[in-house]
Amino acid sequence: MEIKYEYSRKRSEFGRPCSFSDLLAEVTVDIPPDPSLADDFIPQDPVDFAVQEGPVMAVHEVNTERAQVSIQGVNHVEGGWPKHVDHKNSELTSRYREEVEREEVYTKTVQRLGFVVEHYIKQNNTIDIYEEYFEEEEEEEEEEVHPSAKTINVVRDPNRPRRMATHLSWHPDGNRAMAVAYCSLDFQDSRKDLSFDSYIWDLEKPYTPELTLKPSSPVVTLEYNSKDWHHLLGGCYNGQIVYWDTRKGGLPMEMTPVEFSHRDPVYGACWLPSRTGTECFSGSTDGQVLWWDIRKMSQPSEKLILDITRQDQLKEALGAISLDFAPVLPTKFLVGTEQGIIISCNRDAKTPPEKIANIFRSHIGAVYRVTRNPFFPKVFLSVGDWTARIWTEELMDSSSIMETKYHTSYLLDVCWSPVKPAVFFTARSDGTLDIWDFLFHQKEPSLSLKVSNDPLLSLCSQDNGRVIACGTKQGSVTLLEISTGLCTLRKNEKTLTSTMFEREARREKVLQDKYKERLLREQEKLRARPEEQEDPQEVFKQARADFISNIKAERRRR
Repeated sequence: MEIKYEYSRKRSEFGRPCSFSDLLAEVTVDIPPDPSLADDFIPQDPVDFAVQEGPVMAVHEVNTERAQVSIQGVNHVEGGWPKHVDHKNSELTSRYREEVEREEVYTKTVQRLGFVVEHYIKQNNTIDIYEEYFEEEEEEEEEEVHPSAKTINVVRDPNRPRRMATHLSWHPDGNRAMAVAYCSLDFQDSRKDLSFDSYIWDLEKPYTPELTLKPSSPVVTLEYNSKDWHHLLGGCYNGQIVYWDTRKGGLPMEMTPVEFSHRDPVYGACWLPSRTGTECFSGSTDGQVLWWDIRKMSQPSEKLILDITRQDQLKEALGAISLDFAPVLPTKFLVGTEQGIIISCNRDAKTPPEKIANIFRSHIGAVYRVTRNPFFPKVFLSVGDWTARIWTEELMDSSSIMETKYHTSYLLDVCWSPVKPAVFFTARSDGTLDIWDFLFHQKEPSLSLKVSNDPLLSLCSQDNGRVIACGTKQGSVTLLEISTGLCTLRKNEKTLTSTMFEREARREKVLQDKYKERLLREQEKLRARPEEQEDPQEVFKQARADFISNIKAERRRR
């Protein structure tokens, strides 16, 4: 290869750093626009450019280690008896007690210990070591707590496809467990592989159910027996009544025959406070209320047809979609119907028509829930269409004494607070839980909480009023813990609530009397002027104009 030119440079000049300096801006090239080239360009309008200023994030999943929790218990047995005495035999134990009581050592020991016990009893009576001296100041501090709620647990239907959580029931022993009825109430639901199982959940182990209940048909409602905690009553979709003994597994102990059961799904089932603790009754949309005894479920012990015309005709009966029974009133119960009517029934009446005591025309559509106030049993609460209403049995054939505002979404369930007489909870079809305290706010809820994107179908409060369970259409049950201000009974709160209910009842009574007087005056005017009759066409035009004006006013308001 022939070398034409050789470039040479000193060794010290290699790797020399660049030295930059500040200079004024100068124009190096200036190209003026050429109008002749404008035809070569294609204009675009509009032109969109997307710029993402945020950093690029990556999605990471971490599976934490799950702690395996085991339940251990201690079995206490009766001891201290001699070997020759069987403590299960009452005759042997009573005979041994008589022998010991005749001994002199027993008498001297009791006398010696009697002086010691008497000394400590007098000492305890001298001063109360548990007395609270600043209780009022603590109550004043609690009143300042802002209403709030937080999610503490979520229980989901373990089956696919998901079903609705139609009813909830807390275990009577400290609310340690919760029975959830799972059922699809959609009309002609044709999904395959729908499970019939319902579950009992232990709140300390929310990942797996404590017991799986296996009925022959999906369960719509479940109720614990407050007298015998191991008995669980269920109303099935095919109209049968079934009960379980949780000590003997998840298979039903007994169920009613199909020919003597309801013809429609059982939406309400309640235990009765009988001596044996085995009596119950159920209601269904077939228009019947049936009484049962779980010792003999071959046929109902009593029947009531919900015919408000009091003709005792099944074809005229109203379908029961909710039941309520309060042990304080052992002979009375409330029935909410599909037609929007609440029926107050009395079981002690002599004839079936007389058992339908009072009728309350309450809602436009089905009454999804009716429940009595735990402090004032004559006051009850109903929910249906877009509002919740409070009623009193002292006013017959009248409207409600109090009601909530009309919501844009349906209200599907309601329950009273077991510790505060003026607090109740409503579940809406948009997944919102509203907590109302009528002593403080009657137009707006004290707290509204978006629990789920799915409709809330069922509500149930613990005995302490602190934890609320909300069941959704997709089978998940959310447990919410509310603030202390919404679950602590304040001083004179019961008296103030009673005064409020009495005041509203008197107001409604006055309005009812004025309405009757106005009707009488209008009837007298019509009798005095029988020849003057209104033109039907004019009445129709006026009604049409009023309707259109109301629609326009509502549009402007929204």
